Amino acid sequence: MALVINWLIATFAIIVTAYLLPGVTVSGIGAALIAALVLGIINVFIKPILLALSLPINIFTLGLFTFVINALLVLLTSAVVPGFLVENFWWALLFGLVLGLVNYLIGIATDEEYGRAK
Repeated sequence: MALVINWLIATFAIIVTAYLLPGVTVSGIGAALIAALVLGIINVFIKPILLALSLPINIFTLGLFTFVINALLVLLTSAVVPGFLVENFWWALLFGLVLGLVNYLIGIATDEEYGRAK
């Protein structure tokens, strides 16, 4: 049940973030649901591999390269999910930052520990 709640929270966060950023469009709730699912799957399976492969540059940039990886994963999600469009790399970078902030604020508002549903 917690997985479904987190998925719906991520969907809501994607909708709010797309509303805030003009370079990101979501055609509807269905596209946001699929985008949240695909982004979650990508973050679980592909992101750890990319982080491990880019560890030297990540250490050299003091972790800032992680934002670049997040932006590339958002662009990958945009390429895979119809109805979810991110215009370019810079909008994807900003989308990742704003999405993280919105997720954090929603987690506080719903009285959840960050990253885990009660």
